[in-house]
Amino acid sequence: MAQNRSASFHYSILERFEAGMVLRGTEVKALREGKANIREAYAHVQRGELWLENAHISEYNAGGPWNHSPLGTRKLLMHREEIRKVFSKTQVKGLTLIPLRIYFRNGIAKVELGLAKGKKDWDRRADERKKEADREVKDAMYQSRRR
Repeated sequence: MAQNRSASFHYSILERFEAGMVLRGTEVKALREGKANIREAYAHVQRGELWLENAHISEYNAGGPWNHSPLGTRKLLMHREEIRKVFSKTQVKGLTLIPLRIYFRNGIAKVELGLAKGKKDWDRRADERKKEADREVKDAMYQSRRR
């Protein structure tokens, strides 16, 4: 449904978690149409609850007066022990929770969260060089098989 494609470029993903989402009806319909953007979104723990901030879910066209606000704070659902675990890990300096994708499983909206550490510029360049080298190796192997 919605993916954060820039997450792996800007962050090193250390661990992944799955959480349910508390949504209104028009938000669900807009998500099913693929009208969501989670590029600038992040999650945080507040008073023992997990919240998703800055996730933009566009208004549903046929929503009328019952429509939702596109940029709202949305509650995420996880077991209390998992929330404590996530909270303790985000207290480490430099780690944050970012949404990687929003999807539906058995009709229920889920968000995949990643415990992430920001990359420096030189990290990004090194990753790009490694990706380019892997691409060249694959291409060379493909060319050698064709001959």
